[in-house]
Amino acid sequence: MTSRSVFFLLCFMAGITCFSQKNPAAPGFDQAGSDAKAIQIADQVMENMGGRKNWDKTRYIAWNFFGNRKLIWDKWTGNVRIDNVNNDQTLLLNINTDKGRVFKYGKEQTAPDSITKYMRSGKGAWINDSYWLVMPFKLKDSGVTLKYLGEDKTQDGVEADLLQLTFKGVGNTPDNKYKVWVKKTNPMVWQWAYFAKYDAEKPNFIRPWTDYKKHGKIYLSGERGDRDLTDIMVFDKLPDSIFTDFARPDLSQYPQAK
Repeated sequence: MTSRSVFFLLCFMAGITCFSQKNPAAPGFDQAGSDAKAIQIADQVMENMGGRKNWDKTRYIAWNFFGNRKLIWDKWTGNVRIDNVNNDQTLLLNINTDKGRVFKYGKEQTAPDSITKYMRSGKGAWINDSYWLVMPFKLKDSGVTLKYLGEDKTQDGVEADLLQLTFKGVGNTPDNKYKVWVKKTNPMVWQWAYFAKYDAEKPNFIRPWTDYKKHGKIYLSGERGDRDLTDIMVFDKLPDSIFTDFARPDLSQYPQAK
């Protein structure tokens, strides 16, 4: 190897180190089993989505999941509010403690077994619904193994790098697999494919991940083909009553993050 080649290799490796220091992996991320190039791309995605510092500073995120559920998530405390759009069910829970309250059939439900059941279903809904919104920020999450699968094109013809995510003992569905297309120019997730089983050859679906908009200091996308995420909002401040009062809030009265 020539001295010039060594120089560029060292510069390349320094760039990877710099990005990784800006975006440290979560405890339990499969660093050893992941590809260096895949990790580098994941770090570039985080940077282009607003950066790790701004992601960590983002506190409240609200969105409407496919017109079925409205969620408000306090990232700092783990408090989550889930309002079912189609009936009067409201769940107020904490995803760190699995404790919370349930409103349904016109009143608060207090039977311990009912509360346990609804807390479990509410946390499952949050895991699913939040992944559809913020997955690009979680490419180096606990239990994730990242692989680089080469270059490919999205269904709309965008040149992309293809990553694969598999999981080790985390979440409600650790056997899942995802493929993620990261566009080459200004690297951001532009498409994803979901596989119910990690050894499946054909995906259950392939959907776009486009129409990014800036919310506060980060970028979020709601375009998923025929099933979109809407009413995406980010706030620096919200009243505690959001997570304690069953009355459904009007978020338009609170200033969104700048």
